[in-house]
Amino acid sequence: MIDDKDATEVQSEERRNFLKLAGTGAFTAAVVAGAGGVLHSGQAVAQTAKEEREREQAAKYVMNLATEYPIGTTRSYPMMQLDVKENIQNATDGKVYVKLSPGGQLGIGSALAQKVQAGTVQAGQFSLSNFAPFAPTVDLINLPYLCGANQRFVNLVTSDVWKAEVNSRVEERGFRPLFYFCIDPRVVAIRKGASGPVIKPGDLAGMKFRVPGSAMLQQFYRLVGANPTPVAWGETPSAIKQGVADALDPAVGALYAFGFKDILSHVTFTQAVPDSQCYSCNLEWFKTLDGDVQEAIDWASEMSFHQNLAKVPSSRTFAMAEMRKSGVEFHSLTADQLGEWREAAGFQRSEWDSFKVDLAGSMENFAKLVEAAETRSRFYVHDA
Repeated sequence: MIDDKDATEVQSEERRNFLKLAGTGAFTAAVVAGAGGVLHSGQAVAQTAKEEREREQAAKYVMNLATEYPIGTTRSYPMMQLDVKENIQNATDGKVYVKLSPGGQLGIGSALAQKVQAGTVQAGQFSLSNFAPFAPTVDLINLPYLCGANQRFVNLVTSDVWKAEVNSRVEERGFRPLFYFCIDPRVVAIRKGASGPVIKPGDLAGMKFRVPGSAMLQQFYRLVGANPTPVAWGETPSAIKQGVADALDPAVGALYAFGFKDILSHVTFTQAVPDSQCYSCNLEWFKTLDGDVQEAIDWASEMSFHQNLAKVPSSRTFAMAEMRKSGVEFHSLTADQLGEWREAAGFQRSEWDSFKVDLAGSMENFAKLVEAAETRSRFYVHDA
């Protein structure tokens, strides 16, 4: 049994070893050692640093991969950072070394997407909502009930139509998508002290609903009767606590990861819009790679996508279990109840026609994307 004194000494040793590695420029080695649970052992830390150093020296290319989230987030938010690193290194037979910069070290959101577009960072992870200002066509996923359910999202982003109509436009903006990964649908999450739960659209009447800058999400919540209230993400926790906003809509995993569990009362799975992300690299950098390396990175991306899909339900279950401990109640809707939401604000309504044309190029192209979302992919994912 480890007493408090021993535990403190172990933590101090782990911190010293982490700072020692990071201070010598071996931050990726520090991250890998921390994820492997070996920071308490000076010998194991030295071995990890040696292995990472040898891999980097032997590689022909270095990919700086920047992400918004710290290592370990996958437990509740399946983004698979270490798996992406390992898969790319292994699939390329060590020709590519992936240098991780997690936790927003090199920027978050649109700022990180801009760095990848400019090539100052070779690859990054960002939400499609933050990606949309640089590659507007990906904002199609925010059309309500086009691909809110996980399987519809996976059907769509792995389809030939998506690759032809969307990825081609993304590449015109200087990005090479690696893979679009699944998190879960956005939810309707109500703060403690506000009226809840929300089961039907009418339950949102007049409610102050925190929204990001997306014009589509703002229109969606207006259509279901809420009062959309734009709030920057960094200010959202305090806005919810103070009642500036009564509700917000990230996926359950994001709500847990960002510390909302103690300030929410009810969460409803409306399955309207996916809370989705992507890994993407700079297109010009990708073109400089040998052909076999490009193919290997594509294979590594598919492997990582498989792992992501398998992790979705366990990440969600962990987040829900932890949030229930704080008194949060979860609500799944029946087919008839979901139909009421679709009827009130779904993509079939004429209010969305201008978005369809602007983002898909034509109503004909959009119809192809709808068909793709409805056509079962070879990939399976569990739905919330």
